[in-house]
Amino acid sequence: MALRFRPSIIILPALALALVKILSFITSVRILSVHPGIRSLSQWTSTDRDRATLYRHFMALTLHSKKKLQDGNEIPMMGFGTYEMDGKEAYDAVKHALEAGYRHIDSAEWYYNERECGQAIRDFCAATGVPRSEVFFTTKLQNNAGYSAAKAAIARSSQKSGLGYIDLYLMHSPIGGPQKRAESWKAILEAKKEGVIRSVGVSNFGVRHLQEMVDTNVELPVINQVDLHPFMTRTDIVAMCRKHDIALEAWAPLVRGYRFKHPSIIRLSQKYGKEPAQILLRYSLQKGYIPLPKSALEHRIRSNSDVYDFELTPEEVAHLDRLDERLVTDWDPTDTP
Repeated sequence: MALRFRPSIIILPALALALVKILSFITSVRILSVHPGIRSLSQWTSTDRDRATLYRHFMALTLHSKKKLQDGNEIPMMGFGTYEMDGKEAYDAVKHALEAGYRHIDSAEWYYNERECGQAIRDFCAATGVPRSEVFFTTKLQNNAGYSAAKAAIARSSQKSGLGYIDLYLMHSPIGGPQKRAESWKAILEAKKEGVIRSVGVSNFGVRHLQEMVDTNVELPVINQVDLHPFMTRTDIVAMCRKHDIALEAWAPLVRGYRFKHPSIIRLSQKYGKEPAQILLRYSLQKGYIPLPKSALEHRIRSNSDVYDFELTPEEVAHLDRLDERLVTDWDPTDTP
């Protein structure tokens, strides 16, 4: 007797196999934190650019995603900046940011708001039960005036913030010359050994300043915080930092609003249904940077955190890279002697 063809014999196992593959993919596509060696999209090879890899590294980012630093500590990949905010404004802004889900607050001795930032963090933790260890606090040395001055400044910042320890302490600029930089760095490293500081870094350092540290064989910074955005791409500094596993923070990722109406930003804003600020923050995240947006307005603070439901294409990231015009948004001491 001739056998009749029965489609279900073939189709049902095929469907089952497809279902298994889909479930396996869903299970595999998950992320707890961003890999410390993550590169920018524009640097990826065609092999890297499969959809699963893109999803795993970028679409799964959240406001609480962290990046592992070269010293083993982890830093939230989105921060909240407090430049030009003091008093009640600073306190309220930090409180709103923490309530919105931010867990990374960036302050500085120069901002005159360490006390308010620390108080807002302490009050938030007390009210919510969120442990202090879940909030990452950064502050910075105002002036490179030498070893003793740096020791005193660190003690002041620790006392004012009142948080028990400082997660990240940065040398705010290279101004002061090689000798003062070296003395200040020595004081910062000593404070790290004493447990006052967990991680150490720099801000506004150019290639020459980083090379100076490499040449003197000192412990390198884990962070370099610079003016970094599509209109100031700093390819030389970025390359130097990548080479030595120094993470990059962008202290003006929104370009202070100066380019919100740029045609390329507007086009992407319309395409994704996002605000210009959100496009710029997404760019920064996809480059592997740690952006530090700031605002004193609660609705803007929340809006700036709403950047995890879309993804710029590799071509769009590369296009934004080409907008570089060396636009300085505030100051630029990266070339200081």
